[in-house]
Amino acid sequence: MVAAEEEPGSSSHPAVVFGNMVREMAEKRAVVIFTKSTCCVSHSIKVLFVDMGVNVEEHELDKHMLGPELEWALKSMGCAPPVPAVFIAGKLVGSATHVFTLQVSGRLRQMLLDANALWV
Repeated sequence: MVAAEEEPGSSSHPAVVFGNMVREMAEKRAVVIFTKSTCCVSHSIKVLFVDMGVNVEEHELDKHMLGPELEWALKSMGCAPPVPAVFIAGKLVGSATHVFTLQVSGRLRQMLLDANALWV
């Protein structure tokens, strides 16, 4: 007897399982970033938030036991490249390009205020 493969929409399919895991991790704090310890762009994003006074929760995928699976889930959520991936108030903002664009336009600060990630 051959075991049937899980359908992509099934709650036990890896895309669903790891996607849910990423979402749960992203909802733990106002600002959550998924990074790699060797990525200079990831470091720049973290420094941007720290310099703004934001207390971020960082998940370094290259040091996480399920890092490759979480990275795959981020890709499947539309984050390209998958790191750094920034979530504010549990919502995917995107990669570094998106975050820097928001910063330059002045919209990042308001997003952080709305998420209670910044003190006025």
